[in-house]
Amino acid sequence: MSTKIQASEKLDAGSGRELFDEVRAALAGGSVEVEIDLSAVDFIDSMGSAWISRSMKAAAKAGRELRLTGARGRVREILDLVMPGMEAESTETKGVGFFESVGETFFNAVDEAKQAGKLLVDTVYWAFLGPFEGKGFRWGSFIEEVHEMGIRAIGIVCLINFLLGLIIAILSAAQLRQFGASIFVADLVVIAFARELAPVMAAVVVSARSGAAIAAEISTMTVQEELDALRAMGLNPTKFLVAPKIWALFLSMPGLVLLANLAGNLGAFLLGITYLDITPQHWWQEILGIVEVRDFIEGISKSFIFALIIVLVGCHNGFRVRGGARGVGLSTTRAVVLVISLLFIADMAFAILFNFVLGGGGVGS
Repeated sequence: MSTKIQASEKLDAGSGRELFDEVRAALAGGSVEVEIDLSAVDFIDSMGSAWISRSMKAAAKAGRELRLTGARGRVREILDLVMPGMEAESTETKGVGFFESVGETFFNAVDEAKQAGKLLVDTVYWAFLGPFEGKGFRWGSFIEEVHEMGIRAIGIVCLINFLLGLIIAILSAAQLRQFGASIFVADLVVIAFARELAPVMAAVVVSARSGAAIAAEISTMTVQEELDALRAMGLNPTKFLVAPKIWALFLSMPGLVLLANLAGNLGAFLLGITYLDITPQHWWQEILGIVEVRDFIEGISKSFIFALIIVLVGCHNGFRVRGGARGVGLSTTRAVVLVISLLFIADMAFAILFNFVLGGGGVGS
């Protein structure tokens, strides 16, 4: 069944709406093909064109054919201009199924793991092998990074751990005083900071401070195509950017962990001599009697792995950034979240290693 509709001489908002109603009525009446005769039209405006476009989309949605015939002169020229945008297209998009979504996530994870593995291999070579093979090392950048990531972080690391030591001492003292065991606050704090709190809190502070800066720096260089310029000049980005940062944080993290230990114990010590009425001599004797060198070794050994995680994750996210300023922001946020998550996963692995595999996890053992 075919229906022919004659358009009026003037095709504007009002007559266009009437034309659309006629097309819709024809479609509802079962017409398989609808023809709009534009031979009488000598004026058409944007609203008239819009109603023709809507008529064509209604026909396409109903699975019918709509043809425009008889257009001439100015009308023909206007329709030729707007016709590409008037072509009816399906507005329905096929949703992504569950298995497609899982597959896409899996392959994206595999691709990212490959990139991370390549970065790790490049970093091991350019940071630990290349300099000893005469490949060169950027000492100036290394010193700058030590100052930025290490020395400038001392204040905030010490402040955070001082307050944390004070908080833990307050909470533990409230319980231990009931049993006349206030002196054991010193034992709890020194062991907790030596093994766990000092390395973890120092790493978290450095990741929020330097890890974010690393990701933002390299993301910006990627977006502005500075990395492509380095490659064009024959410079390896890993050697140029990553290797100095790795060594700078390797050198800085153990020192920051030791200072975090000192600051945390100092906070607890101030509470002990002021609130718990413990003499300084008694406090330090208790600490020296309980803590062992292996406790500090356990904490410091973590710092090297934490340093590796902070630098590699920050650089990895910087190299993978997409887009402009928003991409830089998202990359930086992702880097910080991923670094902190991996830090606690690594710390859990260390806890299992030192307490169940190697043994000797008891206090004072």
